[in-house]
Amino acid sequence: MIDKNQPATRRDMLKKTAGMAGVAAVAAVVMSQKAHAEGSMSQASVQYQDSPKDGHQCDGCALYVPGPSATANGQCTAVAGVISPKGWCSIWSAKS
Repeated sequence: MIDKNQPATRRDMLKKTAGMAGVAAVAAVVMSQKAHAEGSMSQASVQYQDSPKDGHQCDGCALYVPGPSATANGQCTAVAGVISPKGWCSIWSAKS
């Protein structure tokens, strides 16, 4: 049993702090995924197409997240769904 009159030890404080940090990290990931899913625009709303336009394509966009290889489909931080590296949409933004 724990004596409530006993002052907390450094070990107890570290355990509690580590536990709270773990909970905060999990909560941050869950909230981030939920916010990303809610904020994603549809491909239709940004006129997404699977081919380049005027020399611009997704693999040159700052919002594009590449797939496992240079030719594999990836994702976009702003647009929902599978994105072709050779695709294009109206919110295309050059990588810096």
